[in-house]
Amino acid sequence: MSLTAKDISVVKGFWAKISSKADEIGAEALGRMLVVYPQTKTYFSHWSDLSPGSAPVKKHGKTIMGGVSDAVSKIEDLPAALSQLSELHASKLRVDPANFKILAHNIIVVVAMLFPADFTPEIHVSVDKFLQNLAWCLAERYR
Repeated sequence: MSLTAKDISVVKGFWAKISSKADEIGAEALGRMLVVYPQTKTYFSHWSDLSPGSAPVKKHGKTIMGGVSDAVSKIEDLPAALSQLSELHASKLRVDPANFKILAHNIIVVVAMLFPADFTPEIHVSVDKFLQNLAWCLAERYR
């Protein structure tokens, strides 16, 4: 699913509005994913605490949203922007690529919770398309 010029504009504008809470979004989304989809915990078994709000969850949530922020800034060429992350997750970390879509869903849920007045249906569509494209690009090295 391609991003239109309007989608790109909407995502960049919305990101400018919510990016100050990126760390909180990442921590909450990852914490929710680990609870709602417990099979995702297998990739983090080396952490001492997998509960929502724990230090490792917050730290990795921040890392994830740093990647999302970078992707927003390079939205016009996501495959190139995410090539190294795709390689890392496929070759070294061996993460099931289905988990990228699960995390994208959880990011959507958290953004809707934190920004209910701003997260209009139009913004929802564009952000969802962006996150699905991001997930697809991260899964590229698996193909």
